[in-house]
Amino acid sequence: MVRTKIIILSGLILIVIIFSGCGMKNSKSSMNPQDSLIQAKINEFAVVKLTTDLNTLTAKEKEIIPLLIEAAEIIDGIYWKQTIGDKKAFMDTVKDSLVRQFARINYGPWERLNGNKPFITGFGEKPAGANFYPKDMTKEEFEKCKDPNKASLYTIIRRGSDNTLKSIWYHEAYKEETEKAASLLAKASALAEDPGLKKYLELRSKALLTDDYLISDMAWMDMKTNTIDVVIGPIENYEDELFGYKTAYEGAILVKDKGWSKKLEKFAAFLPELQANLPVDAKYKKEKPGTDSDLNAYDLLYVSGQSNAGSKTIAINLPNDERVQLKKGSRRLQLKNAMKAKFENILMPIAIMLIDSVQRSNVKFDAFFSNVMFHEVAHGLGLKNTVNGQGNVREALKEQYSSFEEAKADILGLFMTTRLIAKGEIQGITIEDCYVTYMASLIRSVRFGAASAHGKANMMCLNFFEEKGAFDRNDKGSYKVNFGKMKTAVNEWAAKVLIFEGDGDYEGAKAYVARNGKVNEKLASDLGRLRTANIPVDIVYEQGLSTMGLK
Repeated sequence: MVRTKIIILSGLILIVIIFSGCGMKNSKSSMNPQDSLIQAKINEFAVVKLTTDLNTLTAKEKEIIPLLIEAAEIIDGIYWKQTIGDKKAFMDTVKDSLVRQFARINYGPWERLNGNKPFITGFGEKPAGANFYPKDMTKEEFEKCKDPNKASLYTIIRRGSDNTLKSIWYHEAYKEETEKAASLLAKASALAEDPGLKKYLELRSKALLTDDYLISDMAWMDMKTNTIDVVIGPIENYEDELFGYKTAYEGAILVKDKGWSKKLEKFAAFLPELQANLPVDAKYKKEKPGTDSDLNAYDLLYVSGQSNAGSKTIAINLPNDERVQLKKGSRRLQLKNAMKAKFENILMPIAIMLIDSVQRSNVKFDAFFSNVMFHEVAHGLGLKNTVNGQGNVREALKEQYSSFEEAKADILGLFMTTRLIAKGEIQGITIEDCYVTYMASLIRSVRFGAASAHGKANMMCLNFFEEKGAFDRNDKGSYKVNFGKMKTAVNEWAAKVLIFEGDGDYEGAKAYVARNGKVNEKLASDLGRLRTANIPVDIVYEQGLSTMGLK
């Protein structure tokens, strides 16, 4: 998906800077109320430049990057089609410059970090199925449809001339765009000096034209010595909140931080041991995770499509294909510059305001990095297939899958960090550092809202922790972790999520989210304090060849 330079400040100095509102804010004196409201919403995103040390790249690698950016821009256009339809037609209806800016952040008229509420008049609720399905299609109609490709990750559903539903492959629906993007990847492949990158780009180019991504996913797993990396294609299913079947297009261009990556090499080897020690009955951990996984740190150079909409990702765990994960595992890419930007602009200010002063020194970037890294590793743990013959977990849980998968990764990541610190494999941070940092990060992620899989996952976790007494909140709205109860709650929440997934319990999962995926009154008040203090909710990127110094 020169490194971002943001000085870490603490205490009152940081608060003063945050309150000053520098950066994206304009004078409000001449604004009408609507413009002032939209400007305030834009100000909730801190601007971060995406750059890296270009001296680490060869001349050929510098030639490849513009090709990959152009391909990612094309992919961005496909994502617009999947969300709103015709981007130009939509944007032409938006005359106000501030509203246009906010629409670009949200890829449409719905505010992604505010429950997908419309912020432009004339638009109702965001369709649960985005633009993957006909707007008038019911779930029952879809279930009755006999088209064998209807649940494919790579088809859209449309009505035929007889008004019946039919599936259309992505490479046919977006033929012009996929052909252009494929051609650019092929050109990049011809320039690539690293054999693994060359093979992957060639195979990914072909995959865009066929919607068969298995071979290119395998090739991506085999890349070990490349400096440039790219994630491109239809990948995550977050946009499809109707069934969770359809994947959305995205692109991310990255440069490996080889120094940090060297530090992370050893951790993938612990996967089988960690799987065996999950706090759940044996049948829920019977699968063996692939051991060909690797962990690397990267600088993010350019991002588009799904991964640029709303909340920005700070780590990547791919491929999602269960066949690849069972055979080879997955690759975990830690986006170090994006992670630092969120820590310094958002997490530390939240900690200063909401974490008890006695524990505030436990909030550390290395603990945040570790928690996020093992979140991605934890996607490979647990089960890919249900224990009771209901098929794979993704299909069994349908639209509830993303929330529970993110909940699983979050809590198992913390479980893994706890065990590895206790074994002495992670040094320089304590279990207490990880718990308190995780608590601050839970509050950060809850702000993504109920429209986000990550937001719902964190709300469920926070409510479970409160029920188990894992933290206290005093009358002033400060949170303090109870370390002993937290450890117990981590194990119990991990077991609960693993059982939901292993059983493929769709109805139970749906009911659990409805009951527990909500922000209570006290937390809502605390989130309001963060908003009043102008602490950013997330980040937006200033990116492109000019930002990188390549133009």
